[in-house]
Amino acid sequence: MKIKIGVMGSAAEASSPEIADAARALGKTIAARDLILLTGATTGVIHLVGKTARDAGAFHIGISPGENEREHVETFNLPTDACDAIVYTGFGLKGRNVVLVRSCDIVIFIAGAIGSLNEFTIAYDEGKVIGCLTGTGGVADEAQSIVERLQKKTRAQIIADSDSVRLIEACLRFRSAD
Repeated sequence: MKIKIGVMGSAAEASSPEIADAARALGKTIAARDLILLTGATTGVIHLVGKTARDAGAFHIGISPGENEREHVETFNLPTDACDAIVYTGFGLKGRNVVLVRSCDIVIFIAGAIGSLNEFTIAYDEGKVIGCLTGTGGVADEAQSIVERLQKKTRAQIIADSDSVRLIEACLRFRSAD
């Protein structure tokens, strides 16, 4: 069975050309490894990762907070163009996050603010293999220090790297060691 990799992080547009480049590189890396991509079917940096991965041949599943396409688009103002399939949860943003994280074998963070922090704490509590694409800001850069300051023992493995190829390879090695 193919590995399901979730990418979570900033739903805002890339704050710099370097972050946009990092998002595109991450999408291409996921497609090159023939992984199934899961995202929150959202906007910004995550949309860029998803669209790039899909355009490069990855199968991209979006997990929506809406109960149907109308609510996804009209209430949450989310796109549909980057996904091959969208699962409509009807659980709102925080409920969607639980479904998204639990559906993944590996969770990758790129940038990210409070919503991503929620996804991170779920992934950490669930004992997931977590990759942080450092140098992109937000949760991706702060995850390790958060765990060090707010210690809780879980089975989670956190891997940090500024290069998407090295990050994905390291996460896949940890996943296969399980």
